[in-house]
Amino acid sequence: MNFSYWENKELIGQNDVVIIGSGITGLSAAIHLKRKSPFLKVLILERGILPWGASTKNAGFACFGSLGEVLDDLQNTSLDEIVRLIESRNNGLNMLIELLGKEAIDFQLNGGFELFRPEQKEEYVECLDRMGDLNDLLRKEFGGSVYSKEEFDFGFEGVIGIIKNQYEGQVDTGKMMKAYLDLARKEGVNIINGAEVTQYSSTVSGVELEINNNLTIKTGKLVICSNGFAKQFLNEDVEPARAQVLVTKPIPNLPLKGTFHYDKGYYYFRNIHNRVLFGGGRNLDFKGENTTEMECTTQIIDTLKDILSNVILPNTNYEVDYHWAGIMGVGENKEPIIKEVGKNILCAVRLGGMGVALGTMVGKEAAAAITD
Repeated sequence: MNFSYWENKELIGQNDVVIIGSGITGLSAAIHLKRKSPFLKVLILERGILPWGASTKNAGFACFGSLGEVLDDLQNTSLDEIVRLIESRNNGLNMLIELLGKEAIDFQLNGGFELFRPEQKEEYVECLDRMGDLNDLLRKEFGGSVYSKEEFDFGFEGVIGIIKNQYEGQVDTGKMMKAYLDLARKEGVNIINGAEVTQYSSTVSGVELEINNNLTIKTGKLVICSNGFAKQFLNEDVEPARAQVLVTKPIPNLPLKGTFHYDKGYYYFRNIHNRVLFGGGRNLDFKGENTTEMECTTQIIDTLKDILSNVILPNTNYEVDYHWAGIMGVGENKEPIIKEVGKNILCAVRLGGMGVALGTMVGKEAAAAITD
């Protein structure tokens, strides 16, 4: 199959930079490339009809780490590294807000709340013991204490304690991605959907890509921003991790306000338009959830329903209206990977489930690496 003269001239040919993936990272990279070098021809190739990984499927948490998750990370990571990562995530969130604007993404700073149940009493006590020290380390970045003990119980059942993060916010994922796509097109970025890159190779003059197994395009530089799907392109410490989510039908007088975490961040929920969005459960089957398949599983959806019925919404009738799955990119290390992986080829992947917080900054850094 050959492209027409018009397709080659204006839509797909003569590219300076091609980006794989139209999620937060890929869009950010494209926008910052065009702002730094307006005459570059930048093309994004997206395998799905929409951004196909997690950018349009995430829960909209503008978060940088619950206290339980931070302490769990301390088992494998130094305290200095964790503090640096929290600061990086916070800077990334500020960069997202600055780029798109609070109103465009419906950013709300309602706080985040971490639940502890009786079987987590030891973990809860440790969190309270370590809270003051971590607050002291983060005070310079945030200007005040991040974590505090919360007295309001929100009507939850069987919860022995709640710790609040006053700096955690939330966004409307749909509005955020629409604003991102609109801005990219306004900056002159071409985006082609339904274009799955099946292979690529460096050439004398740049990089050659095969799309959908039967189309070939050329570019000067290639940036891989496919995150959860990066394993098919890269031999790096990044693996797919499926996240499953459900949303209830509207519930009258729903008392939840803010974002909520449970069990080291493996479960998370919030109020969206008087519905409960509830996701997580990957820890029930790490091996099975290490997949790029987008289907939900009975095991995890049933567990989410059980926790909804017995902990979050006790004595409340509800119906599930939506359920879906998204694919994150995770690794042993939680630092994003931004590096050259071949001649004229760069990757910007491994957001570790923190795509909302990190994607904008990672994309900007990838753009800087390309232009520099």
